[in-house]
Amino acid sequence: MKFGIDRLLAEPELLKPLKGRRVALVAHPASVTADLTHSLDALIGAGVNVTSAFGPQHGLKGDKQDNMVETADETDPVYGIPVFSLYGEVRRPTGQMMASADVFLFDLQDLGCRIYTFVTTLLYLLEEAAKHGKTVWVLDRPNPAGRPVEGTLLRPGYESFVGAAPMPMRHGLTMGEIGHWFIRHFGLDVDYRVITMHDWLPEAPGYGWPQSRVWINPSPNAASLNMARAYAGTVMIEGATLSEGRGTTRPLEVLFGAPDVDAKRVMAEMERLAPEWLAGCALRDCWFEPTFHKHVGKLCNALMIHAEGAFYDHAAFRPWRLQALAFKAIRNLYPDYQIWRGKDFKYEYTEDVLAIDVINGGPSLREWVDDAGASPADLEALAKPDEAAWREDVEQLLLY
Repeated sequence: MKFGIDRLLAEPELLKPLKGRRVALVAHPASVTADLTHSLDALIGAGVNVTSAFGPQHGLKGDKQDNMVETADETDPVYGIPVFSLYGEVRRPTGQMMASADVFLFDLQDLGCRIYTFVTTLLYLLEEAAKHGKTVWVLDRPNPAGRPVEGTLLRPGYESFVGAAPMPMRHGLTMGEIGHWFIRHFGLDVDYRVITMHDWLPEAPGYGWPQSRVWINPSPNAASLNMARAYAGTVMIEGATLSEGRGTTRPLEVLFGAPDVDAKRVMAEMERLAPEWLAGCALRDCWFEPTFHKHVGKLCNALMIHAEGAFYDHAAFRPWRLQALAFKAIRNLYPDYQIWRGKDFKYEYTEDVLAIDVINGGPSLREWVDDAGASPADLEALAKPDEAAWREDVEQLLLY
């Protein structure tokens, strides 16, 4: 099994079109080859004329711990090339940045979730490449969450850096496939190519992530495959006052954490409301004390997700519904609890909108949670048509 970067380096006919051209690399710490050589080192070692590099959110080095912490441009100390930040003064490449190369190699490991900002970074790169007559290649990597699709489509008017287009939360595509969808959806005229993976089988053991490859954090809080599977649900906690586990060793692997919420009571209420939404994983009540971020220094009760080992059922696990159900159970048990962060919390460069609505691409999930008369069937009625429409929309773009 080979990722796009490994095929590019191993097959001379793939490398040949780069000869004599200036090449830029968009990368982060998980941009490595099968032997764990960083893609920047591997490409330069193979004789590719890399003239610039780009880092997405959290930086080329992945050193920025929290969200909304910007990275400055710098010069690579080893190769002397400029390293441009796409999460600093700008998030969209400038004309000066685009002038630094002829071909842009995009080699970012994704989590299979619309809100993960690398998706939007790809769209912005494609749009700027179309304007400036540049070439973009995606060196494809697995979607660790696999092919399942889940969540409502982003509503018009709710576009943001965590919502590039009308996609569901869990999109089921690889980055290479998303690039094709962006080009078709936005009518982009851009020279685009995907260096596909060899023998990626999304339904094979691992269900998206090949068992032969080690996990490397694509961002500081993406610390495990379990997190990648849960993320399409747990990322919604970023729009809540509840803790998502930042400031602990297992961030974004809990349904919530709070000093004033009884986890066992919440789980019992979830089981009463929609036991079928708890399928595909194990839930375990636990305790933690965040060293930073929400509820810092306070003992929090939480529900830990185990979408791993014998507990994991790939077809049954639905993290978006699971997280929605946790919110609903908390609302039922604690009607006056301030679940949502207010409009004063500016999430990913948005203004005058609730973070939970930015994350979900519209208010429907929040409204469902807060409506005392709304049932799980009502959320199903919202999500199922959108999920079916997305599957049909992307069916012809699947490369694997």
